[in-house]
Amino acid sequence: KRKKGLTKINYEHPLLEEVCADTYGVMIYQEQVMAAASKLAGYSLGQADLLRRAMGKKDRQKMAKERANFIQGCKGTNKIAEKKANAIFDLLEKFAGYGFNKSHSAAYGLISYQTAYLKANYPVEFMAGLLSNEIDNTEKISVFVGECKRMGIPILPPDVNRSGLKFTPESGTSVQSAEPGSASSETYATSIRYGLAAIKNVGQAAMEAAIREREHMGEFTSLEDFCRRLDSRVANRKMLESLVKAGAFDFLERERAELFACIDESLAAASASHRDRACGQVALFADMPAPASKSASRQVPAWTRHDAMSYEKELLGFYVTGHPLDAYAAVIAAGNYQTIASLGELADRATFRIAGAIVQVDRKFTKKEGKPFAVIFVEDLTGTLELVVWNDVYAKISDALVPGKVIAVRGGLDKRDEAIRATAQKVKVLPADAANSLTSGSPIAIDSNGGAVILRFCPSATSAELRDVRQILATSPGSAIVQLIFERANGEVLRVDAGAELRVQPTPELKQRLARWLAA
Repeated sequence: KRKKGLTKINYEHPLLEEVCADTYGVMIYQEQVMAAASKLAGYSLGQADLLRRAMGKKDRQKMAKERANFIQGCKGTNKIAEKKANAIFDLLEKFAGYGFNKSHSAAYGLISYQTAYLKANYPVEFMAGLLSNEIDNTEKISVFVGECKRMGIPILPPDVNRSGLKFTPESGTSVQSAEPGSASSETYATSIRYGLAAIKNVGQAAMEAAIREREHMGEFTSLEDFCRRLDSRVANRKMLESLVKAGAFDFLERERAELFACIDESLAAASASHRDRACGQVALFADMPAPASKSASRQVPAWTRHDAMSYEKELLGFYVTGHPLDAYAAVIAAGNYQTIASLGELADRATFRIAGAIVQVDRKFTKKEGKPFAVIFVEDLTGTLELVVWNDVYAKISDALVPGKVIAVRGGLDKRDEAIRATAQKVKVLPADAANSLTSGSPIAIDSNGGAVILRFCPSATSAELRDVRQILATSPGSAIVQLIFERANGEVLRVDAGAELRVQPTPELKQRLARWLAA
C-alpha cells in the first residue's frame, strides 16, 4: 500500500528516511538497524553489530544497557529527545527480532515467490510435498491438513491398492484442452492420498515390500490375499491391525470391525500357504496372479463412528474420514470462536475463545494446599492447545472433563517465554443436541427477505466452509441480519442467528462472492 501510494509513509525521525527509503519506511533488514543506530546515535559499525546481536538474542540485560547508550547517543549526536529516542529504539527492537541480513532476505524472498507460484498453480502437488516433508511431525501435519481442507483439497485415507510410501497426489477426472481444435485432454490431481509409511506401527520396509508386490503381481483382492503374498516376516498381526484401523482395506467394502476380527484367520491361512510353498507343493499356475480370495466373514458389531475416528487419529495423527467437531459445525460457527492455530498471533495476556474436543486430561493437585486441578489438551481442526484448568474453574466442570467431550473455552494466554501457555477462565460443554446437524460437503443457498440474509446449509456442510462464509460476510458490513438455517439429515431444521457482529449489506457483490456455495 505504501509503494502504491495508498498509505502515507511516516518516519519517526527525518534521518530514518535515508535508511528506510528503499523499503517505504518499513525496517526489514538487519543492515537498516545498524545504519539507524550509526546515523541517529553515533554508533560505530562494530557497536551497531553488537546492538543487532543483543536484539536478535533478546538478551534483556544487554538490551537495557544498549537502550541507555542509544538514548544518550541520540541526545549527544542529533539532540533527539529521550521520549523520541525511546520510541525509535522500540522500533529497532521490534524489527530486529525477525529481520535478516539483506542477502539472506533476498534468498528467502526468492523461495517465497517460488513456493507461492507452486501453491497457486500446483496446489495439490505442493501440499502433498509439504505433508511428505513433515511426515513424522504430527503437529505440523494437523496444521497442513487443515490448510488442505481450507483449499478444498480432500485428504484420502490410506489404501494398500492406491497409496505410495508418502503422501501422493491422486488424479481426478479428465479435462478437455481449451486449445482451439485440440482433441487432447489432461488429468489433474484433485486430492491427496495418505502414504502407507506414515501409518504408525507398519514400518517403511514392510510397506515398500507391499508396494513392490502390488506393482509386480497386481492389486490385492482381500485381507487373506495380502497376507499370503507377503513374507510372513513382513505381514504380522500388529501391522495388519494398524492397516485395518487406518482404513487401508476399506476398498473391500467390509466393516473395519469385521476385517479386524478376521486377522488371525487370514494370517493362519497365509501361513499354511507359505508352508505348502516351502514343502514344494506349488500349484501348476503358481506364477499367475491368484484368483480373488476372500477372508471368512464374521458377525461382529460395527465400530461406532467415534471409535473409528479415534483409531484414525491414533495411527495417522489426524482424522481422515471425519472429525468429532464436524457434528458441532453450526454451533461453533454461530459462536464466532477463534481457531487454535490463530492464537499465536495474539499478544501476551490476551484473552481468547475457542471450541474443541478434549483429547487428553491429566488430573493433578497443587503442592501447597492439595487442591485438585487439571491440565487438558483441546483440539480443533487447526491444532492442539494445552490448557491449565485451576481449581476455581475445575470444581465447576470436573465431571465433564473427559476425552471426546466437545467444549467451549474462554481463556488467557501466557507468551512470556515464546511458548504458548493458556489458562482456562471459563469452560462449558457444547450442547449434545447440536451434534449430527452437519457432517461433510456443502451446498449453500442464499436468499434475502425483508433486509435479512438467509443462508441455508445442507446436512453436508463442514466447519471449514462455514469459516470461509463468515470471512466473506465480514467484508460487507451493514445492518441486515444474517440467519443460518441448517437442514438435518432427518429433515429437521436448526435456525441460528449469526449475531450483531455479522450484520451485512446484501450487495450483488456479496452474493457473487458466495456464488460457489449456491445450490444448483
